Amino acid sequence: MTRVLVTGGGKGVGAAIVRALVAAGHDVDFTYRSSGDAAKALADELMQAHPGRTIKAREVDLSDKAALEAFCESIEGESFFGLVHNAGQPYDALAAMMQQDKAEAAMQVNFWSLTRIAKALMRGMIRAKQGRIVAIGSVAALQGNPGNAAYAASKGALISYCRTLSVETAKRGVTVNVIAPGFIDTDMMAPYAAYRENMEKQIPAGRFAKPEEIAGLAAFLLSEPAAYITGAVLPIDGGLTSMLGVHR
Repeated sequence: MTRVLVTGGGKGVGAAIVRALVAAGHDVDFTYRSSGDAAKALADELMQAHPGRTIKAREVDLSDKAALEAFCESIEGESFFGLVHNAGQPYDALAAMMQQDKAEAAMQVNFWSLTRIAKALMRGMIRAKQGRIVAIGSVAALQGNPGNAAYAASKGALISYCRTLSVETAKRGVTVNVIAPGFIDTDMMAPYAAYRENMEKQIPAGRFAKPEEIAGLAAFLLSEPAAYITGAVLPIDGGLTSMLGVHR
């Protein structure tokens, strides 16, 4: 039985990823920040549905450097086959109006926490000569979008880091990949509800992604047939990044 750590697994895409990994046969530890009741309910539900499987919900605020450090020290000696970094923090502001403290908070959750957790788990993966790291990025890092400067920069840093890490670890049997979703049907999109119909018209597929469609790829990247995929950035965006984006 292989063990996987998922960050931000309490709800939305993270919860879908936890479900998909458990269904694929993994034991799963997942972190949550504010969705405590949902996280505990998810862990209990999956433990009952899969007797003998271990699913742990662990409260960690990845924006709190001291809490993150303590968490990483606690898992450093433990053996994990996989890491899925799903935790994310949005910050929308035009570049000219960007506040550095808010941009740094997004960078801490979206990027720096990944590097610290990966460092904590890397030695065990290298020693075992097998491991899978999947980071949830964003198409915002691939295409410019007004108001997304800080968020896109944090996801761009994540892509560059993962590509470098994939090269450094490939000979040790560790793969490192990035999933770059477009718009997903989750609570994070609630502020854009008034614009949703117009946004969907501009997506070639004509709809937002389902959380399960992101989770399915994450689970595949942790499977045996995906062992030769590393350093990849895989958009799941209904064709959005393939389109020029200028409408007549």
